[in-house]
Amino acid sequence: MLQLYFSPMACSLASRIALMEAGLDARYHQVHLATKTVADRDGDFRDISSKGAVPVLVLENGERLTESAAVLQYIADLRPERGLAPRPGDIDRYRLQEWLSFIGAEIHKAFLFPTFWYKDDGSLAKPRARIAQTLSVPSAHLADRQFLVGQRFTIADAHLAWALLLLRPAGVDIAQWPPLAGYLERMQARPVVREAIATEMALRKAIPANAA
Repeated sequence: MLQLYFSPMACSLASRIALMEAGLDARYHQVHLATKTVADRDGDFRDISSKGAVPVLVLENGERLTESAAVLQYIADLRPERGLAPRPGDIDRYRLQEWLSFIGAEIHKAFLFPTFWYKDDGSLAKPRARIAQTLSVPSAHLADRQFLVGQRFTIADAHLAWALLLLRPAGVDIAQWPPLAGYLERMQARPVVREAIATEMALRKAIPANAA
């Protein structure tokens, strides 16, 4: 069985959504990122992945896969009939990778990561200054479409939905971008997405402040 190492409401939420949308069973291991420990086992999480970050997907043969873009694409390809990623050779396959890269680099690492981990205003000034320009890109793209790629939900939507959920606690109100606000509302209306968020929100609330 697949195993996902995750931290509640971290970027690994997208991988949980993808697993559920694909109809794949998995074991979920909760990671306390501050202490680099795993809730259901002893030892240092860095023994699972030297990067010390989620998601980590343990494959059925024991190999480990890290980085959201790679994990999400692997999950999608396990169940190609679910349409979570376009088929190889389809131009939309590369559009999907384009969006996964953009979300990971320009929203996650450039804004969300420093916002939640850096403490001084000097470090936060640059990401705060550029986030409005960054968000204008998916906002314009979604002005006349339901999903990021093609005509159906893909792993790129799982990734962006997670990022948009975290913007408000990071101090950004997406109501400034009506296409993004409407898009997030549609994503949260999906039963699987709603269930995944509810599961992780409950787990998040139970985490001791020093272990989050």
